[in-house]
Amino acid sequence: METTGGSAWKQQGTGVLAFVIVLLLMPLGHALMVLLEMLGAAVFVSALGLGTLGCMLLWWGVARPMRDLYATLLGALGGVLVWTGWVEFSFVWLAHKLHVQPLMEHGEVVTKPEYLVMLSSIGLLGTMTMLFMFAHTRCPFFAWGQKRMGVHKAVAIPSASQRPLAMIAFIEMVMVVWTFYIVLLVCYDESIVGDRHPFTWAVAFGSLAWSIHLFWQLLRIKSFDHAVRYAIPTVVIFWNFIEIMGRWNMFKEIWIHPKEHWMENSLLLALLVFFTAYFMIKGRKDRQRSAKARLAGKGMQPSQAAPRRARRQATVLEGTA
Repeated sequence: METTGGSAWKQQGTGVLAFVIVLLLMPLGHALMVLLEMLGAAVFVSALGLGTLGCMLLWWGVARPMRDLYATLLGALGGVLVWTGWVEFSFVWLAHKLHVQPLMEHGEVVTKPEYLVMLSSIGLLGTMTMLFMFAHTRCPFFAWGQKRMGVHKAVAIPSASQRPLAMIAFIEMVMVVWTFYIVLLVCYDESIVGDRHPFTWAVAFGSLAWSIHLFWQLLRIKSFDHAVRYAIPTVVIFWNFIEIMGRWNMFKEIWIHPKEHWMENSLLLALLVFFTAYFMIKGRKDRQRSAKARLAGKGMQPSQAAPRRARRQATVLEGTA
């Protein structure tokens, strides 16, 4: 019984860890943006550097041969940095340039100018979505849509093709965050819906229910890199519920007051570093254990695998020469 329980926790623990890592990126991304805004005149140069760092992480994950888990983590982190540094601060710059005023209620800022400007990107978001709706993808949502439209056979490619996992995680992070930013901005706009409208209630609790369903599916995933990619939409959809609860003043969002709550935000950062390191170590050990088990099933020793792998690679190179 102990072995069965341990095996079940080991499988579910992969999904839980992936969820926690991506979840911690959400408040820390908010805190990072607020801290950059405190830099004054240097804010846009710093934002440019932050986005560039995200692009460098993406390049590292795509151009350098590495394990799938590391490439996925680099892509996800790069997506957060590019979104925060380049995308969000481009709207900050434009709002500042056009002298857009924040949305005020009872003397308090409820929507910053950059988010009022961001709503204008809804058409571009819809256009970008078409790329995924009519291209090969393994996203269950778009795959479902392709089958309903009858285009799934036209966009199918061999499953053996190589996929740049860093790029997949990167664009997934950017697109999912962007999509639900727009959804929330539509909900908050009083001229469209309003933050107390039944539609906003449906978005809040619908997102909670949807994220619970996705989390249950996430617990079944054994592959570490797949778990991180699946955790991205799971967390962002769950974060809709958190954002709306904060909008309703159900709790204080400490991540938008990083200077006041520096200890709590520092703890979140430390937890992210710890869980990411543990996740990577655990993933590497499990991968090595699985490789040894496969070799043992074939009656081979680990030292015998390298020559065979070298011969296969040499054969491929000769065939492409």
